[in-house]
Amino acid sequence: MKIASTISRYLLGLIFLTFGLNGFLNFIHMPPPTGVAAQFFGALFVSRLYVVIFAFQILPAILLLANRYVPLALTILAAVIVNILSFHILMAPAGLPLALLVTVLWVVVFIDVRQAFSGLFLSRLQPRP
Repeated sequence: MKIASTISRYLLGLIFLTFGLNGFLNFIHMPPPTGVAAQFFGALFVSRLYVVIFAFQILPAILLLANRYVPLALTILAAVIVNILSFHILMAPAGLPLALLVTVLWVVVFIDVRQAFSGLFLSRLQPRP
């Protein structure tokens, strides 16, 4: 499982680094979205919110590739992945396979470092003595 987690971590980092940098440098030319997705992207670019979105893809990608602060990187990417899944489920289903792949990779890495998240899954706080 350790090998699968390491491979997943590197793939996740590479995917988010590539697409995060593409948001700024536009080296992967994609067809423009249509319909509601086009309106959504239009609002992102007019408001310049895309800078935050792509930065929140690049930063955790670098952390994953450097194998530093992996739980923090996974926490940041969890919010990004939820938004990516929501976008592709509701507005642009063509990109759903890559979104599902990224989700599976995230889960594999999460399982390896789940101990770092153990405090989040407590039903009650223990009183201090």
